[in-house]
Amino acid sequence: MRILIAGGSGFLGSELVRLCAAAGHDVGATYLTRPGELPGVAWLPLDVCSRADAAAVVGAFRPEVTINAAYRQRDWTATADGAAHLALAVAAAGGRLVHVSSDAVFSGSAPRYDETCTPDPVNPYGAAKAAAETAVRAVLPGAAIARTSLIIGHGASPHEALVRSLAEGRGDGVLFTDDVRCPVHVADLAAALLELAVRGEAGMWHVAGPDALSRHELGVLIARRDGLDPARLPTGRRADTPLPGPYDVRLDCTATQRRLRTRLRGAREFLSPPTP
Repeated sequence: MRILIAGGSGFLGSELVRLCAAAGHDVGATYLTRPGELPGVAWLPLDVCSRADAAAVVGAFRPEVTINAAYRQRDWTATADGAAHLALAVAAAGGRLVHVSSDAVFSGSAPRYDETCTPDPVNPYGAAKAAAETAVRAVLPGAAIARTSLIIGHGASPHEALVRSLAEGRGDGVLFTDDVRCPVHVADLAAALLELAVRGEAGMWHVAGPDALSRHELGVLIARRDGLDPARLPTGRRADTPLPGPYDVRLDCTATQRRLRTRLRGAREFLSPPTP
């Protein structure tokens, strides 16, 4: 299958590129400033803020399916308009779209959020992600939209880097005890997105882990896995800061997990220390 990964040089995008290439797909991947290093992949420069550039890249590569993992958290144009530009490009060139969204579209006022819940964002990033969902569904009703949560990996995610720097006394900051998410392993998320792409699925999907953990609880698991002292991790409350955004957002992935072959592991499982 011919697959285009938008945002292919990012954390999730890199895992998607690796997985798609390993599965034997014909892979194109876009980048903003620097291409990835995986051979056998068509690395394509793209700033999704440009509608014309998005149309040119998609039109030239002609993917059967595009997976959009491109965003910039503090950039409305890249996150919201960029998703619309890619959806319009896919609609014009033909093919399907799998769009990666976020639990940030929710306020945290409900105990849990399943795939039928309506976005009610409370910060600019969440609003941009909600706008992106609206644009994608309007332009491509047959697109698959996958909402996910805090993405963890094999030590390479931003949260893991923060935990190590705090535990080793190299970094500043705290880990919030009141900021709760449902972390997902980047390999599980990439596998689920590829499954949606290959199967030609549409509609709303929630792709996160089953464990709801605070940033501090997650940090403790990461520190223990890495052989670091979790007692050195400083704690704080998001409620005591001016940072906007939801505190406690729990994605209910029950319906999605029943339909996916990919198993979404909880953080307590994928962060368990290696057995001696």
